[in-house]
Amino acid sequence: MLNLFKKKKQDTIYAPCSGEVIPITTVNDPVFSQKMLGNGFAIVPTLTDKTICAPIAGKITSIFPSKHAINIKNDTGIDYLIHIGLDTVELKGKPFSILVEENETVTPEKLLVKVAFDQIIQAKKDPSVIVVFTQDSQINELSLTTGSVLCGEACGKINRTK
Repeated sequence: MLNLFKKKKQDTIYAPCSGEVIPITTVNDPVFSQKMLGNGFAIVPTLTDKTICAPIAGKITSIFPSKHAINIKNDTGIDYLIHIGLDTVELKGKPFSILVEENETVTPEKLLVKVAFDQIIQAKKDPSVIVVFTQDSQINELSLTTGSVLCGEACGKINRTK
């Protein structure tokens, strides 16, 4: 009976971009598909939407020099990585315009990056936007709504351990 009054340790996940939500196990890179960096999901972006937002509110802990990835930690301590495209580090930041700074607090409404997905495609790179929860011990369960989503739309939930 007392469990009814306990606050659920759950966070809603929002789509970082518009596109098709897919399980991380189907990403075309074994580092992600085998969950070597952690559990998560990916979105195959629509090429008309060129923006990336935060899937969960938090503070930016690092931005990769090649601008293809951002680490964020939310206020409950969940660490996650947004990785834009596969092998896009080789593009040396050209398709990416970072709109935030390290230590900045962001919400799912905040634009983080503008992406020239056409440049990624022209370079013969996979444009998938991957979200990885990098600390498995922080999450009990990840549930996703697969299919088409718009940027900022709810696309899943995480049940956290904290």
